[in-house]
Amino acid sequence: MQRIIIEIKARCGHPEEIRDLLDKQQALFIGIDQQVDTYFNVPQGRLKLREGRIENALIHYHRNNQAGPKRSDVLLYLTPVRSSLKEILTRAVGVLATVTKRRYIYFIDNVKFHIDEVEELGSFVEVEAIGEGESAQEEVLREQCQYYLNLFKVQPEDLVEVSYSDMVLMKT
Repeated sequence: MQRIIIEIKARCGHPEEIRDLLDKQQALFIGIDQQVDTYFNVPQGRLKLREGRIENALIHYHRNNQAGPKRSDVLLYLTPVRSSLKEILTRAVGVLATVTKRRYIYFIDNVKFHIDEVEELGSFVEVEAIGEGESAQEEVLREQCQYYLNLFKVQPEDLVEVSYSDMVLMKT
């Protein structure tokens, strides 16, 4: 399934306030997921296998490293729990990085929110305005993302340009 996502990631010193704001907006709370994302060595974009209790998927995406709302072109394949996919990919292309996190997952319409506690990195908030297929209107997605960026009072200095995998690799 092809998706266009406009997203932001920001450091978050007040995750409980973000959760309260989402509750006030009547966001649908999906749950708390303990996730391990394994990133693999690939020549283009990023390839990760997400393993959790709620979300399990193989995800390939292209995204520029930049602060603020940015476009990701995503291909998503839902995977069965405890499949042999991780072992196959590890043998075939090798592991680049592993990210472990506790993720609070919310939705308002087509906008997905993550409040993450990432091992060794800290707390973050992510906003993903999701469009399906080629007809997704990127400008509408950008406006949705910006609305929540403002609502959450995210400061420019808190915006993160890179993926969690990049941050983990920078620490090693």
